[in-house]
Amino acid sequence: MPEPPTTPKGAATRRRILDAAAQEFAQRGIAGARIDRITATARTNKAQVYGYFGSKDGLFDAVIADHADRLMSAVAFDAEDLPGWAVGMYDENLRHPELVRLMAWLRLERRPAGRLTDTPDDEPKLTAIAAAQAAGRLRQGDPLDLIALVIAMACAWSPASGFYTATADEPSTGHDRRRALLRECVARAIAP
Repeated sequence: MPEPPTTPKGAATRRRILDAAAQEFAQRGIAGARIDRITATARTNKAQVYGYFGSKDGLFDAVIADHADRLMSAVAFDAEDLPGWAVGMYDENLRHPELVRLMAWLRLERRPAGRLTDTPDDEPKLTAIAAAQAAGRLRQGDPLDLIALVIAMACAWSPASGFYTATADEPSTGHDRRRALLRECVARAIAP
């Protein structure tokens, strides 16, 4: 992987590229995305894109890592409050629907089976779930399966939904109703 920029101007250009690429990949996927549109939106050139990211695939990987990091830092994980974590993810999906779209493209174009991502941040979450299970506060089962279930429930109304996609433009009463339902359903699903 190419080295990150070392100057503030370079870092700002890299950020513009990542932001433009996130929108392009979210809308069109890896195959449909065009570097020309990304460079035009980011007000840069192809040489900088390839210099910072190596390839279109490298750029996509960087976008996925950037957005996954944003989600993980935006929604604090608490194994003792998985219902609250699920609601936080619902809200983050409303604020940034492009993350779910990016993950859908990742699943469709690169990883059709198995874990979608495997980040170092996963292990502490799985360990915390296992500890809560051992203490009798969460239902038994593979911690990975439990977290997958909670994430799926949190994304029930996301852009990846096969039934209904909620948007931030909807009345707050609908979101409040979904948050309450999500909180209750996750609490029941994980109860010991």
